[in-house]
Amino acid sequence: MTKIKADETRHILRHWQEAVPNDRLAHLVRDAGRAYTRALQVRLAQHNVPFGHWTFLRILWEKDGITQRELSDRAGVMEPTTFSAIKNMETLGYVVRRQLLDNKKNMYVFLTPLGRSLKKKLIPLAEEANHVSIQGVSAADVQTTRRVLLAILNNLANEA
Repeated sequence: MTKIKADETRHILRHWQEAVPNDRLAHLVRDAGRAYTRALQVRLAQHNVPFGHWTFLRILWEKDGITQRELSDRAGVMEPTTFSAIKNMETLGYVVRRQLLDNKKNMYVFLTPLGRSLKKKLIPLAEEANHVSIQGVSAADVQTTRRVLLAILNNLANEA
């Protein structure tokens, strides 16, 4: 990780340890997510892949040939953001956009062989960031954390 990114993460950690050790859980989860993002951004940059592309690639690796609108929904971003990213990814040769014969209205996004091949290079980087994050944490604590975070997601998803 670059020195600047590591310094940012250390600053956040000190903030939690010293200034607000009992602040809201939502803030802690957000900051942990930001630290994960920074750790992955640094790794992706070594392969000239912006973090914004990572999100779309992950979705397309799971389900190729979806509409730009569906891609936006799955990524949780606005359609203009998706359009810009996909246009850039198309220029880089990661994806192609095309209409289907039976549906001329929608544009569908498909991975190219290059876009598909990135999975073998980039997934290990995400796995490495995850591995680094749990060093010194017991397997039981990791499982408890997963269980708690899933319960939180479930509670928020089922909020009336």
